[in-house]
Amino acid sequence: MPELTYYPDEVLLQKADPVSELGTEIQTLSQQMLELLRDAQGLGLAAPQVGRGLRLFVVDLPNDQPRTFINPEIIETSVEESLLEEGCLSIPGTFAGVLRPAGVRVQARNADGKLFTLSAEGMLARVIQHELDHLNGVLFWDHLSQRKRDRLQKKYRAPQSQES
Repeated sequence: MPELTYYPDEVLLQKADPVSELGTEIQTLSQQMLELLRDAQGLGLAAPQVGRGLRLFVVDLPNDQPRTFINPEIIETSVEESLLEEGCLSIPGTFAGVLRPAGVRVQARNADGKLFTLSAEGMLARVIQHELDHLNGVLFWDHLSQRKRDRLQKKYRAPQSQES
């Protein structure tokens, strides 16, 4: 079972590689990431957050179906923007308001390799953008001013790894 990776781990700061082979391994990883996401009580989880530099993320919002996004691309964004507080499982205890497009249209493959296009608004759009940022080595605080980012980074302390 994969474990969460925490900032400043290098995998979180690098652009992830496209998933080249769809199959059992990717389906298993996707399922394990959904389980870890639920255990951590998060809304989305990208492969770099479990130490895998792959263009894959999962989303599981309350009152919605869990979704897997493989090699996702945002193909359209709304003009309207919204400012909401974001946090990150890889930067626990750290939150800040982030301005993002209120809606997106994304194209990706699901865990079975089927290509789909999805129009999303509200929280789903925000989570998709946040997780897609992870695939590009971008963290939510990278959207903030240098001063705010420095303040958050100074306060942040990575959890100690739990060695057995």
